[in-house]
Amino acid sequence: MTNRNISFIVKDQDPLTLRPTDTVQTACQRMCERSVGAVLVTDARAHLKGIFTGRDAVQVIAGGGNPGAIHLSAVMTAEPDAIAPERTAIEALHMMCDGGYRHLPVVVDGKVVGIVSRSDFKGLELDHFEDDQNLWERIG
Repeated sequence: MTNRNISFIVKDQDPLTLRPTDTVQTACQRMCERSVGAVLVTDARAHLKGIFTGRDAVQVIAGGGNPGAIHLSAVMTAEPDAIAPERTAIEALHMMCDGGYRHLPVVVDGKVVGIVSRSDFKGLELDHFEDDQNLWERIG
């Protein structure tokens, strides 16, 4: 498969979600338990409000913040870019490259259905993406 639909990648996924009022400490504990690099921050109806990543955690700690007292709403990236499940792996890779991030929420009508990260993509997809990038560099 060289360009799977995002729906195929997230079909059996149970993404880690927390509420904006949860703390950075809780997020870090859950990320560690699940071995994931990001938390999708949602409201009670599973609508995406933000994303919190390991990079965000490092910034909180390096800034001297107390992870047990800081709510995700204060440090998450609010209203992050997202992708629809019918889009393709190459489209997701382009979005991540252009936006400078490694995690991309998957949503339908604002509701979280999954998350993709660069490690979700396979060799031929990455090869195709890199070929596209090289072509654009030569053109530009």
